[in-house]
Amino acid sequence: MPYMLLIMEPIGQRQERSEDEGRELYAQMLRFADDLKGRGLLKAAESLLGDREGVRVQVRGGRRTLVDGPFSEAKEMVGGFFLLDCESKEQAVAIAAECPAAAWATVEVRGLGPCFMDSSRGETDDGGSARGAPVAAADRG
Repeated sequence: MPYMLLIMEPIGQRQERSEDEGRELYAQMLRFADDLKGRGLLKAAESLLGDREGVRVQVRGGRRTLVDGPFSEAKEMVGGFFLLDCESKEQAVAIAAECPAAAWATVEVRGLGPCFMDSSRGETDDGGSARGAPVAAADRG
């Protein structure tokens, strides 16, 4: 099953690091990706430029609006991602815990699926019940 690990970094964190510190963290992430690839789990991975380089696009009523970064209301930014092919959500969560970025950012685990599905209503693409039970707050730490 495909799962995405989204690396959610606090805004401004990258600027607080020296270039050497940033390079070392990036090297850790590359080694992590190589390990996942060697285990046959990695489909794709990329690091993203900071939110200063981003643009938000909206089209409402046929009118396009662009907002250049940085985005002042944001507390986090997507710093990168790993697209995995896992056996289960539990395996994806376990891999997220192995990710070096979990030490300085939040690693969000998301399954891939059609945008019309809402697992909170128990919907799946096959008409059955949603996979996975809610994780208790004590299990998240």
